[in-house]
Amino acid sequence: MSGMASAWADSDALVVGAHGRHVVIEKADGSRLIAHLRGKKNTCVVGDRVRWQTAGDEAVVEGVVPRRNLLARQDEWRTKSFAANIDLLLIVVAGEPMFSESQLARALIAAEDAGIASAILLNKIDLPAATAAREKLRPYAAMGVPVIETSLASDPAASRERLAASLGGRTTLVLGPSGMGKSTLINLMVPRAEAQVGEISQALQSGRHTTTTTTWYWLDDRRQAALLDSPGFQEFGLMHIEPARLAELMPDLRAHLGQCRFYNCTHRHEPGCGVLAAAERGDIAANRLRIYTALSDELESGQRKG
Repeated sequence: MSGMASAWADSDALVVGAHGRHVVIEKADGSRLIAHLRGKKNTCVVGDRVRWQTAGDEAVVEGVVPRRNLLARQDEWRTKSFAANIDLLLIVVAGEPMFSESQLARALIAAEDAGIASAILLNKIDLPAATAAREKLRPYAAMGVPVIETSLASDPAASRERLAASLGGRTTLVLGPSGMGKSTLINLMVPRAEAQVGEISQALQSGRHTTTTTTWYWLDDRRQAALLDSPGFQEFGLMHIEPARLAELMPDLRAHLGQCRFYNCTHRHEPGCGVLAAAERGDIAANRLRIYTALSDELESGQRKG
């Protein structure tokens, strides 16, 4: 059972859908209600546990139970929260079309910052481009990120079995760019997914196909494992992260941080830098160092603007 589910109190409810000031909450007995948020400062996201009261046919959310974690991205204009109280972030990638390593790295950094475990699902391994994708993922597997290989469309039975082993007893948020197979994964693991998202959208009066928030699906009748689907996968803004912390959130760079000559080393050009020396030896992949440099520039630029 996930840490969140085991900590439930009978008086708490779970947010399974959200749109503006209205949310769908699920009570401990599994029944669902529409609720609105009390007070302008009261905000909650899918995955939150909330305190609530009945208000006629609906309910009122009085407050949010303290979160274990919150996955968010932040660009120059706004912060977008995906979900709260997550056990695992599963990022779906493929070789056809080839995934963006920068996008992948950003999502992993955001999860690391939030204290959320990550895994990568490499889909379409039956296609020739899978070889190049697998090679691209080699540094991530080497730094300890689990890589699950599937062919969701061509071998659904084996894929389902492999995924069930990884997702059991956990609350998993699935992210993935268009074309990688995220929708196929959701529909494979949750047969009534389309109907469920329609029900939540309709309840929130946002139209059947206009839900732009994360959607919660139970994977088992005992409600011990859940899959959360977040639509879209735009470039992950990391403006909420201090530039000086960036290397700590990249496990392959973090392994060499104690080896720098200067305590305030930026790992960009300083003599005696343990990170640069590791990159020269091949212990850090060249592309990973390029991603670090580009992100470091981006964060420092954002700080100056701020």
